[in-house]
Amino acid sequence: MLQHLAIIPDGNRRWAKDRGLPTLEGHRRGYDKIKDIGGWCVDRGIRNLTVWGFSTENWKRTEDEVGYLMNLIFLALTKELNFYNEKGIRIRVMGLRDRLPENVVRAIGEAEAATAGNDKGQINICVNYGGHAEMVAAAKKLVAEGRTADEVTEESFGNATWFAGVPDVDLIVRTSGEQRLSGFLPWNGAYAELKFLEKHFPDFEEADLDALIEEFDRRERRFGK
Repeated sequence: MLQHLAIIPDGNRRWAKDRGLPTLEGHRRGYDKIKDIGGWCVDRGIRNLTVWGFSTENWKRTEDEVGYLMNLIFLALTKELNFYNEKGIRIRVMGLRDRLPENVVRAIGEAEAATAGNDKGQINICVNYGGHAEMVAAAKKLVAEGRTADEVTEESFGNATWFAGVPDVDLIVRTSGEQRLSGFLPWNGAYAELKFLEKHFPDFEEADLDALIEEFDRRERRFGK
């Protein structure tokens, strides 16, 4: 069964442009969609949903856009807590905390604490996340722990990543027609199935999730065997 779904939510800006709407409205619709998908996953027994909310490369965008995205993340971690608690969803945020606004860092800690006891499902929101950054952070953690070269194994390295303790990803989906991973989940997603959708992320519907589950169930996963 599909137990860990990961999404690269691409196309928010293109969705808005196609409709003659401000770019920022596309981002707002995209963040609303994350909440919807989280609920749909819980209803279908998918225990983990990982969504890329803000990448380490997104700092290159305009100051206004970055500020708006940070505000959306803050609102998602504060105003929506009742929804996640009612659904029994635990929130975890993966990524570098440096460069994030102080109010966002504080909201992350409070949201993770407030939902820590929820056990129906988990949403992992990747904020200031990059695959290379995760690998470097894991290596630095092992060095700081004083690990010798012989003590660096797949197990110890995996336990040093941000996704330590989270099951490996079963399926990575990217919306808006782009067919690349852009460094997303290089460790946890090493054996993930891939699916690229043409539609922009705000257009993702509940029926799309059901279609993904059906296709995943048809695939044969060999894991090198």
